Amino acid sequence: MITTLTGGGASLGIDIRDGFMLAVKQAGNADLSVVVEDDARKPPLAVQIADKMIQREKVDILTGIVWSNLAMAVVPSAVAQGKFYLSPNAGPSALAGKRCHKNYFNVAWQNDNLHEAMGSYASNEGFTKPYILAPNYPAGKDALVGFKRMFKGEASGEIYTKLGQKDYAAEIAQIRASGADSIYFFLPGGMGISFMKQLTQSGIKLPVMGPAFSFDQGILKAVGKAALGVKNSSQWSKDIDNVANQAFVKSFNSEYGRLPSLYASQGFDTANLILSAMKTADVKDADAFRTALLAANFDSVRGDFKFNANQHPIQNIYVREVIEENGILTNKIVATALENHGNVYASECSL
Repeated sequence: MITTLTGGGASLGIDIRDGFMLAVKQAGNADLSVVVEDDARKPPLAVQIADKMIQREKVDILTGIVWSNLAMAVVPSAVAQGKFYLSPNAGPSALAGKRCHKNYFNVAWQNDNLHEAMGSYASNEGFTKPYILAPNYPAGKDALVGFKRMFKGEASGEIYTKLGQKDYAAEIAQIRASGADSIYFFLPGGMGISFMKQLTQSGIKLPVMGPAFSFDQGILKAVGKAALGVKNSSQWSKDIDNVANQAFVKSFNSEYGRLPSLYASQGFDTANLILSAMKTADVKDADAFRTALLAANFDSVRGDFKFNANQHPIQNIYVREVIEENGILTNKIVATALENHGNVYASECSL
């Protein structure tokens, strides 16, 4: 596992790791050995770690990467060397279409998905002039492309910020002057925390929307009550009513003393997919193991789980609202934005 454990995006990688390791612990499978290293959100370091894991440690499967720019640096080389890569988060469009690969599976989403859902929702709610912003890296570009694909109006403004940016005074000034009727932003980790705090201090009262990354558990804890009532899109929520999900929420809280995030749920599902494949196939038999992964014979916390032709999920995307529950800010599902939703790039994949 290569993931981000230090720096501004550390909470995301920590949650992926913790969800993954909880599933491994619960399975008690002595045949699965997990090596975890910190990429510090640096592409060259991620590449260096991946090369070491493949060439020196002879790993069979790589996973864990949070950020799409790191995934683009690591995944093509890893799968070309015959290794499997299962993504618990990053789903860049470049790897979903013409550059898809038989050894690359995404367990979370294709990057556009949650943004498409909020574009559809924003239109249905009657917004016509949202101001939209995201970081200038592959997932940020996929985000705004996805939002605009499903949104029926025209944005009042659009901007790509620096990845890792913490000062949003200039962007907030542009929002104020834009005539926008709402704000849609994708700024994961510390970026979103900084933006929401500064937006609140600015006194701007526009409705705010985002994907789950902008309003997940770690961000809500840092932002506080300024996030109450905000709508966000997600393929997972702690209140999805199935046995696997309720057991996961309870066991994660018991193990780590906090509510699970979206990222934790994805780490948990990724581990359980791997474990399910190991029950019926040897990873050394790549064709058999690939078939076992495609079968997805595990109890996902999202409910029924199935892969599209390009080995990305087909799934429901929900709209959640930030609420306060027992003194803790969290999310609850208020609508289903898209049902059995795949991605537009599957038709370009030759698998």
